[in-house]
Amino acid sequence: MPISVASPPRLRGVAVPLKALVRATLDRERRAIGEIAIRLTDDAELRALNRRWRGIDRATDVISFAYEEDAPDAATRPAAGDLVISLDRVRVQARRYRVSAGAELARLVIHGTLHLAGHDHARAGERRTMRARENAALRASRATAAALTKALAAA
Repeated sequence: MPISVASPPRLRGVAVPLKALVRATLDRERRAIGEIAIRLTDDAELRALNRRWRGIDRATDVISFAYEEDAPDAATRPAAGDLVISLDRVRVQARRYRVSAGAELARLVIHGTLHLAGHDHARAGERRTMRARENAALRASRATAAALTKALAAA
């Protein structure tokens, strides 16, 4: 199934590494890949989505919309859905966490993909599990994060 990326024209070089991150994360989770759309946008769009779908009136870094998360057999179906990421949050958080923008974008893509794979972080145990999976995927994807850093710097 296809993974599509919608991003500002100046960021043409990010599509290949973003798709690789999704594939690698789902491979680690032993989940098949369904149709996944990644949209890179800004705080205004994330705030509007967050307000509409979660009732929270503020921007956020990533929102995941799994296509069939409520299906009884969702855990056995290919992971599918939309990831919407704020490039504004990527820049701010990269500075805050003292990482490259590419590393922060990689973290958000991995985080969102884990949500599409069925993980959540509403409870303490879930948070620990999700953070451990996120960190393992990030360690395994250093080269891809470096490619994202290069693509973002060239923009």
